[in-house]
Amino acid sequence: MTPSNGCIRGLTVAMAAAALIFGLQGNAYAHCDTLDGPVVRDAEVALEAGVVTPVLKWVHAGDESEVKEAFAAALAAKGKKDQERARKRFYETLVRIHRAGEGAPFTGLKPAGEIDAVIAAGDRSLAAGSADQLVEGLTEAVKQGIRTRYEKVAEALLHKDESVEKGRAFVAAYVEYTHYLEGLHKAAVGPVGHGNAGQDHAGAENHDGH
Repeated sequence: MTPSNGCIRGLTVAMAAAALIFGLQGNAYAHCDTLDGPVVRDAEVALEAGVVTPVLKWVHAGDESEVKEAFAAALAAKGKKDQERARKRFYETLVRIHRAGEGAPFTGLKPAGEIDAVIAAGDRSLAAGSADQLVEGLTEAVKQGIRTRYEKVAEALLHKDESVEKGRAFVAAYVEYTHYLEGLHKAAVGPVGHGNAGQDHAGAENHDGH
């Protein structure tokens, strides 16, 4: 059993959202490949303004040239169909390079509306200028997640010596319980950043005077 599996099994929608933030970092950033995600939104802003700078913060400094080439091609395209194709290639190039910088695969642009609920809530908190509602919702979800696993393993503990099967049931519940706690703790006390790419992106951002 892996920590990821332990975080998902038996969760409510709210608890699953919390698990995505506290245990599955790769999924937590998956919204960056949606058509209504922050990367593509900045790409649209850049095209509208005719300036590539707004998107450069999403990639490492060494990858800027490929992004700039795709951007220039999108601006230069003539005719509606050619423009649409060039814009899509620009979006795909930008998102692919951004995902690679995270160490995550790119499997194509996802339709709008596929952003995880917890990420959407995080974006709403930024728009509202307060994290209070987000913290309250996630705290309650985490409480439920801990209590559910604790109650399961505590009950299994009482019967673990009655048979091999019940012993195995205890072990499974215990592993799920401890992996969940470990994942929560690591996420809570870990360094703040977009994976290992956070500082590199910040460097690229400063490089461009953003």
